[in-house]
Amino acid sequence: MTTSSRKLDHIRICTEKPVDAIERPFEDLVLIHRALPEIDEEDIDTSCEFLGKKLRAPLMISAMTGGHPGVKQINVRLGEAASRLGIALGVGSQRAALEDKTLVDTFSAVRDAAPDIPIIGNIGAVQLKRYGPEVLERLADMIDADAIAVHLNFLQESIQPEGDKDAGGVLEAIKAVARGPVPIMVKETGAGVSREVAVDLVSAGVKMIDVSGVGGLSWAGVEAFRAAEIGDDDLEKMGRLFESWGIPTPVSIVECRAAGAFVISSGGVRSGLDAAKSLALGAGIAGTALPLLGPATKDAKEVIKVMNEYIRALRITMFLTGCRKVDQLSGVPLVVLGRTREWLGARGFDLRAFSVYRELAK
Repeated sequence: MTTSSRKLDHIRICTEKPVDAIERPFEDLVLIHRALPEIDEEDIDTSCEFLGKKLRAPLMISAMTGGHPGVKQINVRLGEAASRLGIALGVGSQRAALEDKTLVDTFSAVRDAAPDIPIIGNIGAVQLKRYGPEVLERLADMIDADAIAVHLNFLQESIQPEGDKDAGGVLEAIKAVARGPVPIMVKETGAGVSREVAVDLVSAGVKMIDVSGVGGLSWAGVEAFRAAEIGDDDLEKMGRLFESWGIPTPVSIVECRAAGAFVISSGGVRSGLDAAKSLALGAGIAGTALPLLGPATKDAKEVIKVMNEYIRALRITMFLTGCRKVDQLSGVPLVVLGRTREWLGARGFDLRAFSVYRELAK
């Protein structure tokens, strides 16, 4: 099956099947309510800067699709929505357009629809290794990108019938472009990034990591559905077995921040409250994808409606924690409960750093 054809499979399955994680690790995080906010809600400023451009809110529509004529309009709608909202936008893997130039406009149409926002291109780490460093400029020129995401999807590749599991030399390929002319970020695709890997990436020159941890869309689950449709029982079983494999998003945020990276939180960010919790843990912005896919198959207004709910919930959370600006969320005390607490404790993090000690340190 071609790369382009897989795009339609993925869109269909993601809109028709239960591919969202059952676990909700953000529910383990409780921001401390400030009964006396001492601010006027109207003074709250949710804006921030990202990739040299101002965002209305620290939010991104995360990478979804592109690479098939049938999904071009989805990208156009996402671009229109992101532009009107003043938030960032990532496109899906541009590999298909490298293989077939007739598919370039399924990606370039995004910039036409959104001329003034940060747009992040996308290529798989294996493809980066094979095409070489010069491919980044081609990808960036294709969509006038502000940065390129190099995605790591080896869990998905392990389950995918056409999966490419050659991960040798990927870090060197990333290192070769990390200090190049095109800004990059490294992005997982649903399994999270550990502190150990984040340290390797930062040492290689990577400044931005999109953690995309466990808690959102499971690509192992998506590929399990694809395997079932072609009658591959063995791969379907593997997909179900590894459906929840990886590092929960809140844990991955803390681990990557500890390594010194600028963190984009994605993977189960299902509200503006989750976005606020992400920033309280140390993320710079938060991204979401799956909740917008269905709306994007209809029109841009439906996407805007969903994202405006995120922005409103973010503002309410800021008001109830006494934050006039989004960067103040990183100082809001929060309590870490449940499995996330167990994860962070087992990984050697001092949980007191997130609670009353923040107040005492002011």
